Amino acid sequence: MAKNKTEFTDKNVDDFLQTVENEQKRKDSYELIALMEKITGEKAKMWGPTIVGFGNYHYKYKSGHEGNAPVLGFSPRKAAISLYVFTGLQEHEHLLENLGKFTMGKACIYVKKLADINLDALTSLMNHSIDYVTTKYTRIKE
Repeated sequence: MAKNKTEFTDKNVDDFLQTVENEQKRKDSYELIALMEKITGEKAKMWGPTIVGFGNYHYKYKSGHEGNAPVLGFSPRKAAISLYVFTGLQEHEHLLENLGKFTMGKACIYVKKLADINLDALTSLMNHSIDYVTTKYTRIKE
């Protein structure tokens, strides 16, 4: 079985954010930290080399693949900020309607800057994702 690429590390979040060259992405990152810490009640921690995550849960798929992941997270990448705040489920797609300007991967939302999205819609989306993760998987309290 393949090893998970994204695991909790003891790296310093501020040290990582100081490596983000784009000043707007760095400012947006600190705003996301404040918002996600408030919503999750968890402190920002590094997951892998580039993901800032909040909270922790254990998942196990039918295939047998299992691991831990942050409940919410983001990564300020060169092209866009990747937001890990969506379940990817069709029944939750309505939560994206008022989000604003973004693109998507399977369950990852990409935004150029935080000002492009509706923070109330983002907050609602994150709360639904937390409810889903908490109901479906085992949330690990730290």
